Amino acid sequence: MESLLPLAMFAFVMSITPGPNNIMLTSSGLMFGFKRSIPHMLGITAGCAVMSALCAVGVGAVFTALPQSETILKSIGSAYLLYLAWKLRRISVADDGVEEGRPMTFHGAAAFQFINPKAWIMAVSGAAGFLPKLQPFGLAVAVFCLVYCSVGLPCISVWAGAGAALRRYLRQRVWRIVFCTTMVVLTVYSAIAMWI
Repeated sequence: MESLLPLAMFAFVMSITPGPNNIMLTSSGLMFGFKRSIPHMLGITAGCAVMSALCAVGVGAVFTALPQSETILKSIGSAYLLYLAWKLRRISVADDGVEEGRPMTFHGAAAFQFINPKAWIMAVSGAAGFLPKLQPFGLAVAVFCLVYCSVGLPCISVWAGAGAALRRYLRQRVWRIVFCTTMVVLTVYSAIAMWI
């Protein structure tokens, strides 16, 4: 049980810091509001829970043993982030408000976790670092996933909430351009940072 606090702190740091999920959620909060971003948040949480469980039972070891799988994930993840950056650029030049398109679905957000290198790092390193200290194994896997979900969901909600809070300020085109340009740069940086 003494491992729970360090595990919770690890989950907090990994969940609250900028990354592909949080940048996408900020954009979703801005474009669609907090309420319409809830399926996106729940999808991220569910996808991370499944990934964490898989890593806990050993799938993460297979992933780390095959270096080419990391390259494939980085390539797909980077391509998707660049696609999102392109969509964000279009929002900044739209004349009629920020609500364009549809928010990411629960299933889409859950599936994205499997090409999100930050999510893999979180799941693999968390399983390797904390699971050996928690016993019995079945209960340890359940606690591991529960801690990740219960800490991660509020953290990512902050990012969607921040985007939603900015909606009223970004009705003016100039501020929308500034914000969206910043988000485009951060999204492109996230795509590049996967390779650094």
